Amino acid sequence: QVQLVESGGGLVQAGDSLRLSCAASGRTFSNYAMAWFRQAPGKEREFVAGISRSGGSTDYADSGKGRFTISRDNARNTVYLQMNSLKPEDTARYFCAAARTYAGGRPQYEYEYWGQGTQVTVSS
Repeated sequence: QVQLVESGGGLVQAGDSLRLSCAASGRTFSNYAMAWFRQAPGKEREFVAGISRSGGSTDYADSGKGRFTISRDNARNTVYLQMNSLKPEDTARYFCAAARTYAGGRPQYEYEYWGQGTQVTVSS
């Protein structure tokens, strides 16, 4: 079992930045690819960014390219999502997830473990 706990969400204004964190426990963190997903009210959950086990490979949805950066610290068992130039359409609940795959791919079915999420609200 892997337990994931997200933090860092909040209410911000358009153009602001936030850094989300996801702390993992229970198994060897570096054995898991990690990703961030988000779900806005009335919408399906969608991929935001993924990172490989070593952190050497990353992937981003078009919505976050150039604004979001995913990173991980395997010594601290933590994955981060730095979000800059936030927009109202970024408002959603953000979830981190862990997969036994090497790279942080986009399909949700690859991810075995999920956190409870952290709310991000961006006002205009």
